Amino acid sequence: MENILEINNLQVSFRTFFGEVEAVRDISLKVGKKETVAIVGESGCGKSVTASSIMQLLPMPPAFFKGGEIIFEGENLLGKTEKEMQDIRGNKISMIFQDPMTSLNPTMKIGKQIVESLMKHEKMTGKEAKEKAIEMLNLVSVPQPKKRIEQYPFEFSGGMRQRVMIALAMICNPKLLIADEPTTALDVTVQAQILELMKRIQDSLGMSIILITHDLGVVADMSDRVVVMYAGQIAEQGTTNDIFKTPNHPYTIKLLSSVPRLDMNREELLHAIHGTPPDLYIPPKGCSFYDRCSEAMVVCKEHLPEFAKINDGHLSRCWLNHPMAVSKRSTEGGKKE
Repeated sequence: MENILEINNLQVSFRTFFGEVEAVRDISLKVGKKETVAIVGESGCGKSVTASSIMQLLPMPPAFFKGGEIIFEGENLLGKTEKEMQDIRGNKISMIFQDPMTSLNPTMKIGKQIVESLMKHEKMTGKEAKEKAIEMLNLVSVPQPKKRIEQYPFEFSGGMRQRVMIALAMICNPKLLIADEPTTALDVTVQAQILELMKRIQDSLGMSIILITHDLGVVADMSDRVVVMYAGQIAEQGTTNDIFKTPNHPYTIKLLSSVPRLDMNREELLHAIHGTPPDLYIPPKGCSFYDRCSEAMVVCKEHLPEFAKINDGHLSRCWLNHPMAVSKRSTEGGKKE
């Protein structure tokens, strides 16, 4: 599959009063054309920082890039000027943010916010842009679009505002859509409608999607591949079937075991992941999951494992995949919950 986006060895840090926070630590991933890639992990693991890096939306300072590259259609986005990025944002790459109420301008009518993008990127007249905006609102199932286009964000419900955000993101037919928690704070009925809408529009436009979410149910329904992040690094990545059917990394296994299943017995308990992620002011030398892992070994604390190939396209960063892992286990180094 041809890739539309390649992230290679990306490192992103923030300068703070207390020191440098290494938010994203040497991650690499690819997104193919017409593919949906989900990025999952706990809050603070670097998902949104990675997405904002693609869009060049991080405030600099305090943020800065320590290394790596973000290749979109053969060009490194990290070498682009702000003016060049303005031509890419909303046109070739669009983003749906977590909270539509704070993403939409409360002082501007919905129509004006959508029309602005068309007039800038598509060079349409005001009349043409308004007609296109009404057409897009109708596509995302906003009722009475001719009337609603003249209203302000506060006059819309949460689900309707999210539909407007999707319309705004899709209006210029982007090649890549980044959806950062697109269904947060929505009830399950509206969530299902939003996800169905995104899939329908993806099929019609043939775009790629990066989906950032905590909801593994959404991941199973939407994604082709899954990237599991922990403490600014990728712990495991593979097809959705690989991750859900044969998870390899202890963190991935614990994530999946913390989600209720329909086939669970009444006596079965959900498994919590005890402890907290490491402090990224002073990142650990070895595996970041060491302190919370029930299968940790002595080597895990001091040395970062390389990615092991589980099968074609399924990679996991865990010392348990080493050929000598069983003989190297130590009761002194092992962890118990």
